[in-house]
Amino acid sequence: MNFLCKILLIITCLLTLNLDATAGNRVNLDITAANLRRLPIAVPYFTDLDRALIQSHGREMADIVSRTLEFHGFIKVIDPKPYGGRQDTDWTRTESDFYVLGQYHRHKGKENILELRLFDNSSQRMILGRRYKGSWQQRRQFLNQYCDEVIETLSGTPGVSTSRIAFTNDVNGKKEIHIADILGDRVRQITKHNYLAVSPRLSPDGRKLAYTSYHRGNPNLYITDLKDARHTRAISRRPGLNMTPSWSPDGEKMVITLSRDGNPDLYLCKTNGTIIRRLTSKNGINVSPSFSPDGREITFVSDRSGSPQLYIMDINTIATRRLTYKGNENTTPSWSPDGKWIAYTSKDNGQYHIYKIKTDGSTNQRLTTLAGDHESPSWSPDSRLIVFSRKINNQTRLYTISHNGHALRLLFSMEGNQSSPQWSSR
Repeated sequence: MNFLCKILLIITCLLTLNLDATAGNRVNLDITAANLRRLPIAVPYFTDLDRALIQSHGREMADIVSRTLEFHGFIKVIDPKPYGGRQDTDWTRTESDFYVLGQYHRHKGKENILELRLFDNSSQRMILGRRYKGSWQQRRQFLNQYCDEVIETLSGTPGVSTSRIAFTNDVNGKKEIHIADILGDRVRQITKHNYLAVSPRLSPDGRKLAYTSYHRGNPNLYITDLKDARHTRAISRRPGLNMTPSWSPDGEKMVITLSRDGNPDLYLCKTNGTIIRRLTSKNGINVSPSFSPDGREITFVSDRSGSPQLYIMDINTIATRRLTYKGNENTTPSWSPDGKWIAYTSKDNGQYHIYKIKTDGSTNQRLTTLAGDHESPSWSPDSRLIVFSRKINNQTRLYTISHNGHALRLLFSMEGNQSSPQWSSR
């Protein structure tokens, strides 16, 4: 950890304003319903506490809050240009149901202050206020934290503003692992092997990343510290495949695919690569494990029945049951954080699409409908959205879709082809 990071951690503090919020202020709606009316919210430009002026920083922060709130799918931020982005606007004359007022105080060499307030336009009452103190570099962190609280206030579930998405990108001609925030404003390349790195998997606490790289000639499994990439270590260099790690919810174990005996099988391991026990034994090809939220089961892919299908295994007893029976190529399962669903890829009429299935197999729903190959789904921390890759016209980009198949959108646009996304926890 560098000196700046240490300073940021030391000076960070959060002060909570006294609020008079009641349960009546919660909307508690299904934000991904097909017939949902998006809540109109105004986010005027933030003002400097000292000068009460609108400056570039105030416009920047208001824009971040606006885009972050809209990302969640049930909010429509009103264009600030018609009312000049002014905070003294008569909000009762606007179409907004709520409005956010932000003020900041910037001091070089001293603590900076950021104050944010959410108002109900019908009652003109503040329903969520926060004051943050810390370094100027932390303002984005504070804005994301506040947006998550706004989403929780309006819907009953915290937002995903502070989460990140890991993925592979071939912008330099070689596949490397990258991480980005949900808006794609801050993208960071993690691996620099200048070869082929695949299958990124973030630890539950978001501090580490497991992945497979071929730069030593064999697909070896690595773990890197996201704060300091110099702390990267190989945890499995066994001959053959060392792939598709899945972290246990407590972050203490992993299920990985090894083919050290020739057949790809699943093994439960410690995070240093030590094998605890073998989970499958030459019963077809067994790959792509994904832990249940309670850590008791995994879902995985096996062709033991003759074609790739999803199975669920009890980690302790090794008892296994088949989950999918529809389709002859079902792959890349991802267990939802709320434990109710498993998203996966299935080939349908020559194209790959995203499906979700209940863990008891009772409901199976196709989510994507457009042309192209849709693959490698991963759930958002609130189980409301799914990120996946979509290949069309020889370009692969990341998209999100709601859990019920609505609101398809391009996640972000950047050079290269992005694939194999994995959504972090909050």
